[in-house]
Amino acid sequence: MRTPVSIAAVAVVTAAGLLYSGSPAWAAVPTNDTIAGATPISALPFTATLDTTQATTDAGDASINADCGAPATEASVWYSYTATADGAVVIDVSQSSYSAGVIVATGTPGSLVLDTCGPGAVAEGVTAGQTVYIMAFDDTPGSGNGGTLQISVDTAPPPPDLSVTVDPVGSFNSHTGVATISGSVTCTGGDFVDLETDLRQKVGRVAITGSGFTELPCDGTYRWSIDILGDNGRFAGGKVATVEFSFACGAVFCSQGFTTQTVTLKSAKK
Repeated sequence: MRTPVSIAAVAVVTAAGLLYSGSPAWAAVPTNDTIAGATPISALPFTATLDTTQATTDAGDASINADCGAPATEASVWYSYTATADGAVVIDVSQSSYSAGVIVATGTPGSLVLDTCGPGAVAEGVTAGQTVYIMAFDDTPGSGNGGTLQISVDTAPPPPDLSVTVDPVGSFNSHTGVATISGSVTCTGGDFVDLETDLRQKVGRVAITGSGFTELPCDGTYRWSIDILGDNGRFAGGKVATVEFSFACGAVFCSQGFTTQTVTLKSAKK
C-alpha cells in the first residue's frame, strides 16, 4: 500500500532544493578599489582587464576630482607607476565596456596633486624615480557602476621630427600683387604639418603685410608653396622679410618651429 505524501511535505523539499542549489556569483570588490591598494605597474607596456562592477568611490576620489571636474568617479580603481627614466607615458582606458576616464596625480595618498585628467586617454610627463597614481573610473553618473575595464599604460611616442627651409628667391604677380613663397619641409613621426608664412615688405612709406597657410603630410620631404595677398596693398619686386611658423602633431605630442629669412621677390614668368 502506498503511503500518501502531503503537499506540504513536497513544498518543504522543493524549498530546501532551492536553498541548496546555489546562488548567482557576484564579482568581488577589486583589490585596488582604493589608493591604499593601488596595483603597482612594474614595467611598460602594461595592460590589464578588470571587472569593476563592484568597485566603489570615496571622499578621496571626490577630492582629487575637484580639480579635474569629471561628471562622476564611479567604480574607481587605482594603479601606481614609478618611472625608470625621464619621458612621458600614455594611459588609455578607451576600450573599456563603459565610458571611462583617467585621473593622474602625484604626491602621497591623502595628499595628492592633480597632474592631468580626461576621458578615454591621457598623456603624462614623468621623471626618473617619480611615482604617479592613476585612477580609472566610470565617468557617467548612473551608468550602471563600471563594467569591464581595459587599461593600458605605455611609453609615449616622441614628438615629430620637423625641419623647414625657405627659398631665398620668391616671385610676385605684377598684375595682382600676390607674392609666392616656397621651400621644403621634412617631417617624420607625425600626422600632418601646418605651415604659415607672414610677409612684410617696405614699399615707400608703407609696409605691406600679408600671410598664407598650407598643410602637408608628415611622412617625408615635400616641396611647399604659398600664395600671399597683401592685406593693405600689393607686393612688388625687391626684398621681403618672412617669418615661417611650422607646426606638426603626432599621436600624442606636437613639434613647432620658427624660421626667419629675407626673400627677394622677382616678377613671375608669363
